[in-house]
Amino acid sequence: MTSMKASELFDISGRVALVTGASSGLGTRFAELLAVNGAAVGLVARRGERLAGVASRIKAAGGRAVAVEADVCDRDAMTRAFDGVEAQFGTVTILINNAGIAHADRAVDMAEMQWRRVLSTDLDAVFFWAQEAARRMLAAGTGGAIVNIASVLGFGVAKGVAAYATAKAGVVQLTKALGLELAFKGIRVNAIAPGWFMTDLNREYLTSEAGDKLRREIPVGRFGEDGDLDGALLLLVSDAGRFIVGATIVVDGGQMVALRG
Repeated sequence: MTSMKASELFDISGRVALVTGASSGLGTRFAELLAVNGAAVGLVARRGERLAGVASRIKAAGGRAVAVEADVCDRDAMTRAFDGVEAQFGTVTILINNAGIAHADRAVDMAEMQWRRVLSTDLDAVFFWAQEAARRMLAAGTGGAIVNIASVLGFGVAKGVAAYATAKAGVVQLTKALGLELAFKGIRVNAIAPGWFMTDLNREYLTSEAGDKLRREIPVGRFGEDGDLDGALLLLVSDAGRFIVGATIVVDGGQMVALRG
């Protein structure tokens, strides 16, 4: 077998990606990364104005992007999002299930509505968007890659995040289940479990005294930064990861290693 250059192995030119939660944080980074590496990118989020700004930046840099305003919990909006991206670029062959919400509620005080809100966004939507993407890939005969964004809190918990941690643990198991069912059909499903990355969701907490304590417990001595997930994402969506199925790659600066001992 002839060895391939890294530029060939990780090449995603001509592929069509859809990224949920693309209007800020990790989702924006994922969208821009996929675009600069040659994929046409559909951007999905609720905040249409911010989403349009991301699309404009991608286009200004020479990439291809289309923004579709949608709530990931709205099944009709989901169908319209896939239809809109397909109308522009063709069948989605890369799905990044990134949209998510956090919370800070002690279990005994959590309202049922809050529990359902977190589970609906962070777990239910992951399944339904993956299901829709897989159905379309199968119908088009393209194959593809689905990457679900989990969390280290899917493996270990902290106080005040019962719903979030439960949802992310579900994402890890869902990734295994979908990977098992879809791999022989040419669709690879994997996940990334980031550690603590500073985003709009957690900025206030991570810049507090509690956040400083948490940072000191991470072996590399810092929170995740822009670019720290790039390698894992490109591995899972490209042919470089063609034999990886149902896996969750933990990218956390050694946090889980320290916790497990």
